[in-house]
Order: sequence, then C-alpha cells, then structure tokens
Amino acid sequence: MSTTATISLIRPFHPDLHERAWASIPHPTLPLIATAHAKSVTIFSLHTTSSHSTLTGGHTRSVRSVAWKPGLPPHKLCLVSGSFDATAGLWRWDGNSATSLGVAPDGIEVEITASGKRKGSDDDVDVDDDDGTIDADHKDWEFTLVLEGHDSEIKGCAFAPSGAYLATCSRDKSVWIWEDIGVSETDDEWETIAVLNEHEGDVKAVAWCPDVPGRNSRRQYSSDVLASASYDNSVRIWREDGDGEWVCVAVLEGHEGTVWGIEWEPRPNNDRFPRLLSYSADGTVRLWTLQEDVEGQEDGDGLGAASRSSLGGIPNTMRTSLREEWTCAAVLPIAHDRDVYSVTWSKDSGMVASTGRDGKVALYKEVYSPPVSTTTSGVHFESPSCSGGSAGLNALDTQPSVSTPSPTTWALLTVMSNSHGPFEVNHITWCRRYDTGSESRGEEEMLVTTGDDGIVRSWQVKVDVL
Repeated sequence: MSTTATISLIRPFHPDLHERAWASIPHPTLPLIATAHAKSVTIFSLHTTSSHSTLTGGHTRSVRSVAWKPGLPPHKLCLVSGSFDATAGLWRWDGNSATSLGVAPDGIEVEITASGKRKGSDDDVDVDDDDGTIDADHKDWEFTLVLEGHDSEIKGCAFAPSGAYLATCSRDKSVWIWEDIGVSETDDEWETIAVLNEHEGDVKAVAWCPDVPGRNSRRQYSSDVLASASYDNSVRIWREDGDGEWVCVAVLEGHEGTVWGIEWEPRPNNDRFPRLLSYSADGTVRLWTLQEDVEGQEDGDGLGAASRSSLGGIPNTMRTSLREEWTCAAVLPIAHDRDVYSVTWSKDSGMVASTGRDGKVALYKEVYSPPVSTTTSGVHFESPSCSGGSAGLNALDTQPSVSTPSPTTWALLTVMSNSHGPFEVNHITWCRRYDTGSESRGEEEMLVTTGDDGIVRSWQVKVDVL
C-alpha cells in the first residue's frame, strides 16, 4: 500500500501586499488570518480571501510576527504584533457581533491606524452586522499598549494556551515572558515575569506546548511549557518550577545551522507528551521526544526514575531545577536543499508541511509500524537515528520477552517547487477553509503560504492511498 499526494493552488489572497510578508497566522476559532508585512498587519477574511482591515501606525519598523490571544469571546479579539523596532504592540477589537469581523463586504478595504481611527474608500457605508458583514462607521480595532524591554528586533511572539502569558524573543538573545494582570478582558496591564538569557545567539522563534492531556507529566513544574529556537543552532525547553522561576530544563542540540523555528505536535496519541519538530538552515526537520517516566510513575518525592537517573540520584530538595531528557527520534526525509524557514503540523490529519528558502513546499506523513517483539535469545531490532539511518540494538539476554513499540518512520509524499515563483517562502500553516469552493466549509483544511513576493497563497491538499 502506498500513499501519494498533490498540492494545487486554490487562489491567492487579495490584494497583493507588494512587499515582503513574514507570516500568516490563522485565528484559533474564527475565519480570519493575520499577515505580518512592512510596518503593518493585514487581516484577511477566510470567507472571501480578501483583505478586511490593515493595522498600521503602531510600529516604526517592520512587523515580523503576530499572535492571536486565545480564549476571548468572538466580539472581543486581541492580537499582538512583534516588530523590528524592539517593541510588541497590543491591538484589540471590540465589535458588536461575532460575525462582524469574519467577512468584509465586497470592495471594501479598511485601514485601522494606531489611534483607532478607521480609514477607507467606503467610510460612509453602513452594513447590517446580522448578515455577516461589517459596519464601516464602527470603531473596532484599537492599538492599546506597547510592550518595551528588548534591546533589539523582536523576531517572534506567542501566547500560552491559557492566554495568561505572552512570550517574545529577540535578536538580543533573550526570551521575555509577560503576564496579563489586567482585571478585565479590556484592562491592558502586563508585567514582565521572566527574562531568559541562556541562548548564545539571536532567538528566532518561541512556541508554547499546546494544552493537551499529559502535558503536565512532571509535578515539580507548572503545566506551561515553552520552546525557543536560536541562531546558536539549539532549541531550549523552559518550564516554571515550584518557586515560580522559569528555568531551562533541556537543550536540544544536533542541527548544524540556525534553528529557524519549532512546531509542537497538536494532538498526541495515547496521552503521551507532545513531540516537537525543529527546522533549520541545515535543510533538515528533526523530531524530538521527551523521555517520560514509565507509565508516568513518580517517587514519593515527586521524582520519576528517568529524572532521578539523569540527576545521579540527587534528591529534589538539593536541586534548584531538574533537567529533562529529550532525544532526537527522527530526521524527516530530506526535501529541501536550503534553509527550512517554516513547518506546520496538522491537528486533523497529522501530516506535516514544510517550506523555506528554496521556495519548495514538502508534505510528509508518519507511518506506523506494528510492535516488535524482543526475547532472551538476543533478537535484533531497528531504532531510528538522527543521522536519518538506523542503528542496530541487541536485547539483553537477562531480560524477559517484551513487546516494544516500533519507532515510526516518516514518508515524503510530495514536493512542489516554485510555490511562489523565484521568491523565498517565509511561512506555511494549516488552516480551515471557509471559501465557497470548499466542500465542507469550516471543516476542510488547506495550506497557506506567505512569501517575499508579498503574496499570501492558499493550497488544496489531496491524499490518495493506492
């Protein structure tokens, strides 16, 4: 049995931005996608694939990244923009209806300035919110807060699943964690709770572990887990310890070039801890797994066997922090001959897509194998190695017969070249389709790519099992 896939263009979002665009981030629940470009953020409707609004005036240099704050009601939205001017800006929408931001009326493009004033060619248009359009006279987006502290360009920003924390990372080699301490949804008051300085180079991206079962497998830490990727060729994993201090619990090394970003597994199987993908200037995508305690068991002092072993048996009371054991479980099949700039992992299908400097879009699927039986006779079995090959291991003669899950492998389904012509592609993401061409609007997935050509493109993915 074999699997093949095709990637075909649905349509570009319009209008073209006519300048380098860095990333397009879909809203977690609504038919919106926000694109960072120049000194602006353009929000497109996924219904019409057209521009709904442009947020300008909040930054003096290019906006490199954007993040939607989760958990807010549809009529109270919050978006953070991270800029090369070393600041992060907070934008809020306070509309009258959940659908008022979802679809822009045909031909209306609205610009939202930092003062909150709307500018557009049809400012006199008053459209009924009930039909899923906007009231162009209504003040909706407002630039409410500037977060300052970084010494250099902000490269990435991301909200924790709860929305209580925001992480920003910068060329100044630091990661900052901010906490929302406002007393209400519209009371913008944030404070810095941690500045993490252990990276030795620019920090290119930050990503919070999704809120899934098994995420808090270690009781000595809070449930929030943050990963950061850096110019120093490494990934770091951060957790908050019992004293409220954010500590680095693991350093993931193996890439031979800048790690441009990380992508968490959105829906793990069997309540296991989410795995992590990292992607790099070395042209590879690597898969990392946390070595968890057997069946999640811990000692009476809260230390599991794996943790105690990694610390040489030192009790928790004698340590300010505990290290976690992460291993490179696989290198995905090589599809790129230059930097991999972005990777996205589907929550629905489990497929992974990547893109980068070479303009290619690659699609991968994980292939599961049946368990492998090891016995006292010294059965030989295969284990993945991060060099992309396999290393042979022999079962110990003193061990009884056991059934060991066989490592999974990854298949490269297809590679599409020149997705944005001769231009580099900076970002790729899975998101829901809401356009009229979708067979199941709001349920079907598509890919969205963002490139140096200033065009945001949507793509249909079809997979066939032969």
